[in-house]
Amino acid sequence: MAFSATKRKEYISSLTNEELDLLVIGGGITGAGIALDAISRGLKVGLIEKSDFGSGTSSRSTKLIHGGLRYLKQLEFGIVREVGQERAILHNNAPHIVIPEKMLLPIIEGGSLGKKSTSLGLFVYDFLAGVKSDERRYMLSKSETLEQEPLLREDILKGGGVYIEYRSDDSRLVIEVMKTAVEKGAICLNYAPCKELLYENGKVVGAQFLDDISQQMHTIKAKQTINACGPWVDTIRKIDNSLKGKRLHLTKGVHIVVEKSKLPIKESVYFDITKDGRMMFAIPRGNIVYLGTTDTNYKEDIDFPFATKEDVVYILEATNFMFPSVSLTKEDVISSWAGLRPLIHEDGKSPSDLSRKDEIFISTSGLISIAGGKLTGFRKMAERSLNVACKNISKKTGRKFLKCHTKNIPLSGGAGINGVSGVEKLIQDLVIRFNTFNENQITDLVNKYGSNTEKILISAINKFHHTENSLLKAEVDYCINDEMTISLSDFFIRRTGRLYFERPHIEAIKDEVKAQFAAELEFPSDVNEKFNAEFEVEYKGVMNF
Repeated sequence: MAFSATKRKEYISSLTNEELDLLVIGGGITGAGIALDAISRGLKVGLIEKSDFGSGTSSRSTKLIHGGLRYLKQLEFGIVREVGQERAILHNNAPHIVIPEKMLLPIIEGGSLGKKSTSLGLFVYDFLAGVKSDERRYMLSKSETLEQEPLLREDILKGGGVYIEYRSDDSRLVIEVMKTAVEKGAICLNYAPCKELLYENGKVVGAQFLDDISQQMHTIKAKQTINACGPWVDTIRKIDNSLKGKRLHLTKGVHIVVEKSKLPIKESVYFDITKDGRMMFAIPRGNIVYLGTTDTNYKEDIDFPFATKEDVVYILEATNFMFPSVSLTKEDVISSWAGLRPLIHEDGKSPSDLSRKDEIFISTSGLISIAGGKLTGFRKMAERSLNVACKNISKKTGRKFLKCHTKNIPLSGGAGINGVSGVEKLIQDLVIRFNTFNENQITDLVNKYGSNTEKILISAINKFHHTENSLLKAEVDYCINDEMTISLSDFFIRRTGRLYFERPHIEAIKDEVKAQFAAELEFPSDVNEKFNAEFEVEYKGVMNF
């Protein structure tokens, strides 16, 4: 099935013409995972998202598929085991965007862990996660740690540990999962906010949504509805009149981006913040390094969270303490992002102490809501919520459904690629076949689109005739016609990450991309103006501190 922004009317018709087995509300990583699991089990599935796919928490994380070493400190062994094992599964299914990343953990005086506890903790971490022998942790002396990362603060350093996590692009992961679901027959629509739920005899039987492009209301009928809206889960529960008992507790996590020349670390570092006992990541990515995160209570506008001056200062102070020779200032920050964690409220607990465990709520109307959890655990969250949904649908219809088997489903862009070496082989093959483009250009595309890169390269040559900026035009074209990309924000933030990681270079190409969107999508001028204005808010917001 195509996944083109030019075919919205067709998708809306398919969503509304006949009853679905399952309606998913929410197009972040959890909703995408549910859609893929459901369609692969044999359900007729539709999904609606109020904004763009992954526009909430699922594009605003630390961009790691990690087991959560901090959760080991909180004795949440079940979470560590589950998400630790999920890392390898996701790497196998999407090796172009889930990449092993060596992580250095400095052991410092006054830190949260000593040498023995760090060694034991990392051993347990690897054991629970079932880590391969060649990726297991090893410990370093003080001198070995400094040799590995000379910028570390020497006077308080006692040693270090090295272990493996997985780096990812969270929003790319969302869209690859969504594309895979669509390829298998799911109907997924962005910019389609749920306005009302439909009821028969007190039970949810579907929803009404607004098409943000046409401003028309539409009705979807479904045997079962799952609310997977992340920070907006309670908003849907309010519509359902089922916001009782447990509720969400939103906390904000902020990341900042600096040029790698300003913080020339050799590899990713996970270090203590001695003043409050939290920990922070410093992660190199190409020519930049991003730093984070914070963990503070959040009660403001959940649609547009941004970094504050206090957030940025907190991260800079922690970084400068651990890497004293760099002396980063606010002027060194080239971008930022802020995301909200939809945690389950627990009385008396601080933001950092709240569990990351997911929970399922089932209302008297039959609405299934899932909240909490981690990016890494999305596949298991989908499985648990689908098990409930399938049981309910089976009771109504007598039909039987397959068990979850998404463990063995390669994601779009990942099919036929065998691990890191497979990604490298794909790059070299494309460099040879498309030798008018350089290796850096092709590598950049493969790290976003995997095996789908070939389609972009062919388009650059055949459709855009290898003219100036033909590769950019082909990338925009692919995103519009194969990834349901509607706006500048979709392209620059969620499909490519350019706003966060290449912000200084956007100004030169922004108008050209804007014109291409207008020409290919042919939306009314007021719709284009609205989306362009929203991008300007985001463009300025990442530096508004």
